[in-house]
Amino acid sequence: DVLPSPDGPAPSVSITEIRQYLRAQDIPFHDGYSCLHTPSLFTGGRADQPPSANAPYTLFIDKTTGSFLCTATLAEGTWQDFQANVELRHRGITPIPPASSEEMEEEMRQAREDARCIWDRALPLWELLDEEETQKTKALFGISQVTDATLKRFGVRYLRAAKSLVFPWFSTQNATLKGLKLVRVEKKGDTITYVEETLPRFDSYRNLFGLPLIGRRDTELVLTGWELDALALHQAAGVASLALPRGASSLPPTLLPYLEQFKRITLWLGEDLRSWEAAKLFARKLSLKRCSLVRPGDLQPRPLEALNQGLNVTKILRSALLASHKSIVSFRQLREEVFGELINTEQVSGVKWARFPELNKLLKGHRRGELTIFTGPTGSGKTTFISEYALDLCMQGVCTLWGSFEINNIRLAKIMLTQFAGRRLEDQLELYDECADRFENLPLYFMTFHGQQNIKTVIDTMQHAVYMYDITHVVVDNLQFMMGHEHLSVDR
Repeated sequence: DVLPSPDGPAPSVSITEIRQYLRAQDIPFHDGYSCLHTPSLFTGGRADQPPSANAPYTLFIDKTTGSFLCTATLAEGTWQDFQANVELRHRGITPIPPASSEEMEEEMRQAREDARCIWDRALPLWELLDEEETQKTKALFGISQVTDATLKRFGVRYLRAAKSLVFPWFSTQNATLKGLKLVRVEKKGDTITYVEETLPRFDSYRNLFGLPLIGRRDTELVLTGWELDALALHQAAGVASLALPRGASSLPPTLLPYLEQFKRITLWLGEDLRSWEAAKLFARKLSLKRCSLVRPGDLQPRPLEALNQGLNVTKILRSALLASHKSIVSFRQLREEVFGELINTEQVSGVKWARFPELNKLLKGHRRGELTIFTGPTGSGKTTFISEYALDLCMQGVCTLWGSFEINNIRLAKIMLTQFAGRRLEDQLELYDECADRFENLPLYFMTFHGQQNIKTVIDTMQHAVYMYDITHVVVDNLQFMMGHEHLSVDR
C-alpha cells in the first residue's frame, strides 16, 4: 500500500480547527474519546438547514486526522470531503457520500459473492454428522471447552474442504454478509500455527468480530486479538467482547467510531510481550483514561487458554491495570513491569530474525524505540540485505514502513518479492500471481518520496503512518539521499 504522494499529502488539521469549523457552521457536536460525534449530513433533514441537535449523532470525526465515518450510512472520507459536503448543504444540495473507486467497489462486490459461496458451503460444527469428527476438530483448534451455544451465538462455522473455521463479518446496518475470515491449523513437529485468510483482502477487512451482538446500552467491553478469545471471554465471564481484525498488529482508525459508546475498555490481546506493547499503543488511540490492560503472564494467558485451564477469567479481568499513568511513578507501580521483563527475557530482547541467527547474537532482536544504522561503501549490498532483514520481520507480523530515497518503489518491491518467493520469478512467470497475492497480505507500506526531501515532510508522513497503520518498524534508505549531499557536514 502506497501512502499519499508528497505532492498533495492531506493537510493536517488540529482538533481546535475542527471544533471552530463546526461551531461556525452551527453543527452541534459532542466530545468523545477519540472522535467528535455529530448528527450525520447524509441522513434526511433539509439540505439547506444545519443538522438538528435532536437527530441521532451517527457521524464521527477522528480527532487526530479529521477523517469521518457515518455509522448509519457507512459514508466515510477525509476532513476536506466533510467540508465539501457542508458547502453542498449551504447550496441546498443533498450531500453525496464520497465514492470509492470503481475498481475498489468491484473488488468488494466480488469478495462478498465469494464469501457468500463459502458461507453457504460451511456447516455449524455441531451439524457434522460424525461426533468423533466434531471432537477432533474442536481439539485441533483448542476449543473443546467452547460450547455449541457459544459457537452458535457468534455464528462460527466449519468448512470441511479447507479444514478451516469460518468467522463471519456481518454488516451492523442490515445484517448482510460483508466478508469472512478462514482460520486453519498447520502443525510442524510440536508447534502449531494458525493460518488466516480474509475476504476481502486484509487491508479492506475491517470486521470487529462480535459487533452485531453488542447492545446499545453496553458500556464495558473487552477487546481481544483473536476471534476464539472473544468466544472464550463471553462464555467464561459473560462480558461484551470483540476481536480486532488483525490481532495485535494494528487497530485501524476507521474502527474507532464503533468503540466510542464504551466508558471502559479492557485490552486483553494475547500472552506475549508484543501483545502487551500493542495494547499500550492501542490504549493511546482509544484514550488512556478509559482503558485497562491485562498483563501477560503464566497465570494470565490469552482468554481461550485461560478457559481451557479452568482459570477464573472474571478475576483476571478485575486485575487489569489502568493504562493512564501520571507523569511521576513510584517503583511500586513499576514493580510488576520489572518482574514481567525478568521472566520474559527472551521476549524482551525483541522479535528474532528467522533467517539471520548471527544477527540475533549481535542485536538480540527488533525492539521498538531503537535506532540501528547499517553502513558500507556503495554497491556493498546494503539495500539488498536490509530488504531481506525487513522482510524477515514483516513476515512475522511486524508492521513495516519503507522510505526508499535512493531506488524507486517498483525496483524495491521487485527485490523484496523475489526474496519473498525465494526464486527468480522472471524464469517462472506463472508463479507471479500466487506469490504476489501472498506478498500483498504482508503489513508492508512504502513512502512515495524519492531523492532529497524536506525532513519535516518525511517525519509528518511517518507519524501519520504510525497512527493509521500502527507501524513499529521504519526503514530509511538511505540517509545521505534523504538529506542531500550539502547537509552532510551539519549535525542533523
